[in-house]
Amino acid sequence: MTEPERDGSSPMPILIALGVAMLVLVGVGISWLVRGDGMSEDVKVGRAAVAQNDALQRGDYADFRKYTCPAQQGTEAEVLAAQQKSKAARGARFVDDVTGVSIGGDRATGTVVYHFEHAPDTKISTPMTFVRQGEDWTVCSPGPV
Repeated sequence: MTEPERDGSSPMPILIALGVAMLVLVGVGISWLVRGDGMSEDVKVGRAAVAQNDALQRGDYADFRKYTCPAQQGTEAEVLAAQQKSKAARGARFVDDVTGVSIGGDRATGTVVYHFEHAPDTKISTPMTFVRQGEDWTVCSPGPV
């Protein structure tokens, strides 16, 4: 009987390459988890302004409270009535930009640029203040009505 002929190839290089690839993927995953969401604080401030406005436009008072300082929350009836009145007069309100964010500890300032549905080319730049509560930023200034 004759022995099978060997061509000299081995699966070892492929197995090593797969092992290295797995180590790299695990390293990237751990790095991502340790660093958090990767958003800068000024981006988080901007997101608070957008989220608060979105909640207001949807009439979702619970979400509105989540992104609003306690002193600016009012009552559900007051907030939603004012929103409906504003929407009837000017249309929905949109956030176009958040600029000039300056952060000092747990307080921040920035300018939120809005427009209303009935006048999309009229931009309203509104200086706003924000306060960090835990990991999240909240809006502490009234926006245009």
